[in-house]
Amino acid sequence: MTLSRLLISSLGVLLAVTAGARAEPPKAAVFDFELANLGSQEPTDADKARLKPLSDQLRSLLEESARYAIVSTDPVREDVAKGSNLRRCNGCAEEYAKKLGADVAITGEIQKVSNLILNINVYVKDLRSGKPEQAYSVDIRGDNDVSFDRGIKYLVKNSMPPAP
Repeated sequence: MTLSRLLISSLGVLLAVTAGARAEPPKAAVFDFELANLGSQEPTDADKARLKPLSDQLRSLLEESARYAIVSTDPVREDVAKGSNLRRCNGCAEEYAKKLGADVAITGEIQKVSNLILNINVYVKDLRSGKPEQAYSVDIRGDNDVSFDRGIKYLVKNSMPPAP
């Protein structure tokens, strides 16, 4: 074998090993957004209707960004619905995520200060490391689908850490 063939062969093996060594993204259970801190306002039908599509959009954006492999939360959906708010249940979101085989539990809240001022909050808990939960937030102006769409895209792109 010539030296050039040996080098090309070695380079091919090195590239194959390097490509195979890339870590798979962590598995994430992304739970549906919940409403929080509405103040004196009762949630409207539009507020409630926006939660599921926004949750689905967050899942899609996170998966497309290669940050996470999304695990379906459908198997625990009934348990979640029976319980209290995922942010105030003393770790139940983490337990549900573990039950689903996820490495990360992701929850979210919508805070409605007024019809003009709202917050989208996302909380990420790495179940493998034991590190404290990380919180990410974006303020939006306008209680409409366009504001929520822009807000969640901004949050994922500019606030949350990139894929490992």
